[in-house]
Amino acid sequence: MVKKKRVLFGGLTALLGLTLAACGSGETADSSATDTAVLTDSETAWDKIEEAGVLKAATSGTLYPNSYHDKETDELTGYEVEILREIAERIGVEVEFTEMGVDGMLTSVNSGAVDVAAFGIDRNGENADKYNYTTPYKYSFGAMVVRESDNSGIETLEDLKGKIAAGAATTTYMKVARYFGAEEKIYDNATNDMYLSDVANGRTDVILNDYYAQKLATAALPDIPVKVHDIFYNPSETNFSIKKGNDELTEKFNEALDEMRADGTLAELSKQFYDGADVTVQIEYDFPVIDVSDVE
Repeated sequence: MVKKKRVLFGGLTALLGLTLAACGSGETADSSATDTAVLTDSETAWDKIEEAGVLKAATSGTLYPNSYHDKETDELTGYEVEILREIAERIGVEVEFTEMGVDGMLTSVNSGAVDVAAFGIDRNGENADKYNYTTPYKYSFGAMVVRESDNSGIETLEDLKGKIAAGAATTTYMKVARYFGAEEKIYDNATNDMYLSDVANGRTDVILNDYYAQKLATAALPDIPVKVHDIFYNPSETNFSIKKGNDELTEKFNEALDEMRADGTLAELSKQFYDGADVTVQIEYDFPVIDVSDVE
């Protein structure tokens, strides 16, 4: 169902030219760890995390500006990464990152391979009652990247029918594409240059994703002839996902996020990584809302 909703969002970001680097950091654990580091429920509880002194976090490592490797230092950084580092410091533990695709993050949280994932849970979606989720640290809305020359033949959301949409299978963005009848091209933690190049060369037609991330990605790779279309939809809020029942850890996260919001740390990090935009502040805007709760 498509309807109009008036909501509040973070201000729009300006362009930022920063290229992505390949993954690989001594600090970051290999994603294969998710196959072996399966923990029991008791071992993922806050007292065990506190005892070990280590918070295990899942992040993509490939999605600028939220989680990526700095071009000069190859250090893992990004808006979500630095928020997690700050939270870990405030709750008195170290943070250990595991890089993986978004489709594996919730499975890893559920299995106990990681304690928290930088993956937002839709409060009205199918996973809303399966995981704990923190208070939001970002507000945004859906957008789409298309070919610069012809908008990939898309002028309305309904024009997605028959188009090839690139992305991860389980995201709400891919569900929007599926809702409108797009064909799917599934990527496993691909970098932005691969995503954008495939749209430009016609291997795919469109990428549905977060507005701010897409605006920065296209600006960072200006030689690829794609653009962010002026078709927007579905307001969103981004939070960290924690295993169901790990309430004390969730409370620790929420307390730290509330402190960071109050003392300006969240806004400062947002402006650092979103080229001056404060994605933690909400402004009024009208968007169509596509209900994908029944989309498989």
